[in-house]
Amino acid sequence: MPKLIKDGALCQDDWSGRLLSLDELNADAGSDGASLGVILEPDQPPSAIEKELDQLELVAVNFPVFMDGRGFSYARELRELGFNGEIRAVGHFIRDQLHYLSRCGFNAFELDDSADLDGCLASLADFSNAYQADVLQKEPLFRRR
Repeated sequence: MPKLIKDGALCQDDWSGRLLSLDELNADAGSDGASLGVILEPDQPPSAIEKELDQLELVAVNFPVFMDGRGFSYARELRELGFNGEIRAVGHFIRDQLHYLSRCGFNAFELDDSADLDGCLASLADFSNAYQADVLQKEPLFRRR
């Protein structure tokens, strides 16, 4: 069973809504009143769900291989579009990427059973300060001094 880090803490996956593919969302398969989420694949940018964002509680971004970095941009785009819900990284990402994923806008990480949970939690705070602005810190370091 996958493990979940959400908002900087280990937790149970309490998602009880419907997680739809983009095709299912476009076909209006989730109109039964349940909480809705969608999973985006690397070739499905956030612009494909922009009109539905206010109906969604969760957007999962799949990383089919850890070398595919499009998901980093997708999280940033979702936050820039005003999405305030859960953005969950799923698939093949590595512990060294967690800090950077959170800076891009991810607030949840679905980890496989082999993950070192304490190490993954610690890696969210690998760096105490960043020079660049991000979705969490809007001002670059030189402007914050």
